[in-house]
Amino acid sequence: IPRHVERELRGFLECGILACGFARARCGNCGHDFLVAFSCKGRGLCPSCTTRRMAETAAHLVEHVFPQVPVRQWVVTFPRRLRYFLHRDPVLLGRVRRCVLRAIESGLRRRCPEAPPDSRFGAVSFVQRFGSALNAHTHLHSCVTDGMFSVDAAGALRFHPTADVTEALVSAVQRRIRSRVLRLAVRHGALTPDVAADLARWGHDGGFSLHAAVRVEAEDRAGLERLLRYCARPAFASERLCWDGPDQPVRYTLPKPLPTGRTELTLAPLELLDRLAALIPPPRRHRHHYAGVFAPHAALRARTPPEAESQGIGTPAFAFDHPRHG
Repeated sequence: IPRHVERELRGFLECGILACGFARARCGNCGHDFLVAFSCKGRGLCPSCTTRRMAETAAHLVEHVFPQVPVRQWVVTFPRRLRYFLHRDPVLLGRVRRCVLRAIESGLRRRCPEAPPDSRFGAVSFVQRFGSALNAHTHLHSCVTDGMFSVDAAGALRFHPTADVTEALVSAVQRRIRSRVLRLAVRHGALTPDVAADLARWGHDGGFSLHAAVRVEAEDRAGLERLLRYCARPAFASERLCWDGPDQPVRYTLPKPLPTGRTELTLAPLELLDRLAALIPPPRRHRHHYAGVFAPHAALRARTPPEAESQGIGTPAFAFDHPRHG
């Protein structure tokens, strides 16, 4: 068992227990005080800590990162032959993530004919290492601005909304992702050239899937926060777990039926722990990443957040380059 998995499990046993440490909070005016137990701050197992991190991440992104522009979710899944290496090799996963975002950005730029060649999108990508059935299923959820940012001759920041994202565009981006990721896997040593060529010839796009049907309008900030909460959600929901007592299996109600029609999993307690241990992310690896104008060293990062206009950064912070957006 990896050391970080054992630390996560042992930390969960002490999370929220006053006997394991606490802080005392006291009001200086009325004298009321109460105790707050220390939390484990786990990233993959503790329902309390992971849910709090989900809510904080979504609130931060809505309030300080995403401007009021339309946002689209791009979900990329990979064939099982490649998921094994993505789940265990964070370096390969990072390279594949950057490759996927470059393909999405180039596809969006072609749908913005008025955007200059050096225009950039804004994206926050989430790495999910789990499926709905407590299985190891590494895939990517990327919340991407549905348009491109550029700077005009006067120095003003402009936003160019994309035209309708059609099925033809999604299929073209999916083919580009499959081609680039397979070449990258061969260079990295995860796949042999023969296996990569075999995957490229498979039907159903070789197991690669790209979904981009979820779009949030610019004014729907509550909808954007719900979408970001979904992308940053923990591996499982504690309210779906049911245990009748010692010598009894654990039942986990699935959010949707499996292809076989099953609606719940029946696992021994140790089987459940074994599944959850495989979903704990490795240490010192970010769960979400910024790209495009949201990247840490991007020149336009300070001019795109929602509070940029109120702080006087840019006049205005950005302008829509489309009649229907004013």
